[in-house]
Amino acid sequence: MNARGLRLVGPALLLTSALVALLLGLVIGGGADPRVTSDPGAVVRWGLPVAKLIVNLGAAVMVGSAVLAAYALTQGEKEFDTALDVASIGAAVLTIGAGVTGYLTFLSSFNPEVSLGPGFGQQFGRFLLETELGRVWLITTVMAAILTVISYAFRGWAAALLLTFLSLASLVPMATQGHSGSLANHDAAVMSLVLHITSAAVWLGGLLALVFLRPSAREHRLRAIVERYSTIALVAFVVVSVSGVARAMASVSGWRELLSAYGAVLLVKVVALTLLGVVGVAHRRWYIRRGVGERAPFWTFVTVEFAVMGIASGAAAALARTPAPADTSAPALTTPAEILTEAPLPPELTLVGWLSGNDVNLLWAVVAGFGVFFYLMGVRRLRQRGEGWSGLRTFAWISGMVLLAWVNGGAVAVYSDYLHSVDAAGRMLMLLVVPSLLVFGAPYRLALEGITNRTDGSRGIREWLQAGERSRIVLFLRHPIVAMCTFAFIVWGVSATGLLRDSLADPLVHELRVVALLVAGSLVTAAILRPAGTYPRRMRVVVVFGSAAALASVGSWVLLQSGLIAASWFGAMGRQWGLEPMADQQAAGMVILLSAPMLLLFGLSVDYILSGHSTRSPQEVDRPLHSTRKAIS
Repeated sequence: MNARGLRLVGPALLLTSALVALLLGLVIGGGADPRVTSDPGAVVRWGLPVAKLIVNLGAAVMVGSAVLAAYALTQGEKEFDTALDVASIGAAVLTIGAGVTGYLTFLSSFNPEVSLGPGFGQQFGRFLLETELGRVWLITTVMAAILTVISYAFRGWAAALLLTFLSLASLVPMATQGHSGSLANHDAAVMSLVLHITSAAVWLGGLLALVFLRPSAREHRLRAIVERYSTIALVAFVVVSVSGVARAMASVSGWRELLSAYGAVLLVKVVALTLLGVVGVAHRRWYIRRGVGERAPFWTFVTVEFAVMGIASGAAAALARTPAPADTSAPALTTPAEILTEAPLPPELTLVGWLSGNDVNLLWAVVAGFGVFFYLMGVRRLRQRGEGWSGLRTFAWISGMVLLAWVNGGAVAVYSDYLHSVDAAGRMLMLLVVPSLLVFGAPYRLALEGITNRTDGSRGIREWLQAGERSRIVLFLRHPIVAMCTFAFIVWGVSATGLLRDSLADPLVHELRVVALLVAGSLVTAAILRPAGTYPRRMRVVVVFGSAAALASVGSWVLLQSGLIAASWFGAMGRQWGLEPMADQQAAGMVILLSAPMLLLFGLSVDYILSGHSTRSPQEVDRPLHSTRKAIS
């Protein structure tokens, strides 16, 4: 199929198959059935899921085009500008779709009497500003409008990177409202849906962008672009599959529930995603190797992929409107702990609980899994070239990733909502231990040595890492004094302000807290491990003592508080086991306070070792050696 025909047939086939799957899914699942009371009418019942489908497709075009421009294309080439133009169109569709969806959601939720009078407008305004659901669609609409302007008016790497991050972030509010599932799996379901929506948007939108920029790229360039998209699609498929399984587990609680109407629509989506996985394998193994020219069979096969993607998208939109079996059987929120956390109070924390407790955080489980996989692939590539890599660094990296997943998905995650001391222990692990292991693993150096350098002017992972290292922001943050101040600021912010309670109550704020702790700890660890000669030795000593002083001051502040910190949270759980809230708070202060001498010991030990090699050049110090003393340097 030629380029012009595919640009017309492909999106049309996608939209048609999506609409057919959506309508059939609504009929089967009953997502558009009339309500017994306060029925908003057929236009709202059928129009709302159609508008939501348009939102999903517009968001996919926006996100996929932005990611493709940032990862696969070359600034200054025609295809780069075309991708940003396509992203602008997708953002405009998202803006209109989100506005219509917000309006129909208002009608569906409150069933007001529609009129042109001021009363209706005031009621709609209160919905947008005063209700969580209304704010979600207002934020999505405004962000999409801003992204429409950014993607249309600006060009260059900075615009592509900013557009990529903001477009992905614009999908998060929608994902938080799409949860349905049992009480105990609320946070897991929210995070699985965030990953599911964003990765599906990258996958589908990237393919659409590929079709639209096909006439702009020469054949030799097009093959490289298609191969890079194939890599993105493979990663996205893995994330979609894993998050989809987690999502299904939160929505159904037994095999029998798969025989329900919800299960039937879910089965259609699963079959469609499985077929897409087979299509992806065919792309990578056969069709791309045969060429991507004008008449290549690859493009004919893409039309099949569009049809299957449309079915999956339509089924997903229908599922969002179909009551999940777990929703009808979820227990009522009765105890204080359930009202605050939307989960039942766990049993008393014991040694067995430390070993067996789990509340898997899908985000960090995925990050850890991909982190270990790609790190080992880099080590394997170096060894295939006959180059060595320190086994101690590999062990440190894997240990750090395992600990990252455990802290956010093990016993610490289970009990941090209820015990201040456990939450403090988790914060210190994320601030000190995990960053130390990850920084010692030297992933940046491994990436530079293991990833092939691109020669066509595009930016892959290696090129973006190099550009980031040279950026003014990173150079500023890497300065030892700035790193120390950032460390102190974040330690105080997450331990002694209202952010502590917010991070416990809101799963998205919690994830941002984890990122902040990792960044702060990594900056200080990198400053401590920096080879001798980069900065004066006294600079490292200042960083060590300054960071330890920040921990000691926060720990002392927590210990000396006469009132309960986050009293409306830790003091309102109603638990009958463990330490009393005030005693537990003092234990949390001791955990933070004792982290200070541990940081001092680590920092001064590293300083002692590195100062003995101060006559060596940074290049010699940075060689991958296998002894403990040389590996640290």
